[in-house]
Amino acid sequence: MTVSADAAVRVRDLRKGFGGEHVLDGVDLDAERGEVTVLLGPNGAGKTLLLSCVAGGLHPDAGDVSVFGESPSAARADLTFGLQDGMLVPQLTGRENVAFFRDLHPGATDRWRDVLTELDFDEDALDREVRDYSGGMKRKLELAITLAVDAPLVLLDEPTAALDMTAVETVHSLLADRAADGDAVVLSSHLPVDADLADSVAVVTERGVVAQDDPETLRSAVPPVVRAHGPVDGLAEHVRDGRVFRGDDGRRGFLPDGADRDAVVDALAADGVDVRITDPTVSDLFDYHVHVA
Repeated sequence: MTVSADAAVRVRDLRKGFGGEHVLDGVDLDAERGEVTVLLGPNGAGKTLLLSCVAGGLHPDAGDVSVFGESPSAARADLTFGLQDGMLVPQLTGRENVAFFRDLHPGATDRWRDVLTELDFDEDALDREVRDYSGGMKRKLELAITLAVDAPLVLLDEPTAALDMTAVETVHSLLADRAADGDAVVLSSHLPVDADLADSVAVVTERGVVAQDDPETLRSAVPPVVRAHGPVDGLAEHVRDGRVFRGDDGRRGFLPDGADRDAVVDALAADGVDVRITDPTVSDLFDYHVHVA
């Protein structure tokens, strides 16, 4: 496998499954030093499995995984991996969990205190058992433990799940700082908002990594979006593959190739639909690459 000087992670033709059925089947992935790579896809698409193979916790059935030009097991000291709902010991207090994980990684530091402060974590909760924590508190402690490790590769499984928007923005800032310092950050998410952080987005579906590029390039490949309010029974006739998505702003679908924008608007307006055609958002990027492309 050819690895560039800036390569942090290279995955080629990775296959991994259980019980004779592949979850990941022929996956390719690239992640660079000094960048944030977001694995964006629906739940159950295999994002966590892919991260676990990169971290060396699972071994692929076939294919190649390279971390800084080495095997994941050889590069283990050069990475830190935060696994959602899979790393904290419920019967231990928050402080005991921190001490437990500090002993497991040679790059562990005391920066967990700074991360918890940034995330507005109640310090008194450190002396409570983790099984009594809310989902958001667990996520913050997982992040603090993971980000306290001095390692050039940061792997995070759904780091913003169960967090409010203020905390999400703080996490984004912390991860952007790591990338600015030259570290590689790879995280999984099913939340389109996390694409705002990305230098590179890899869209992961049951078909594997179906697209990877910077967010704007991926968004430029998405067709215009037909957005409709009111009676929308006929919307499916005017969008790609007849696929209609629901959202806070009504219903939407993607303009088919070669369709006349004005004709689509006129046809739907004649049926009493409040309709407009807009450029795609990040949420549209997700819907298109996961469900339509």
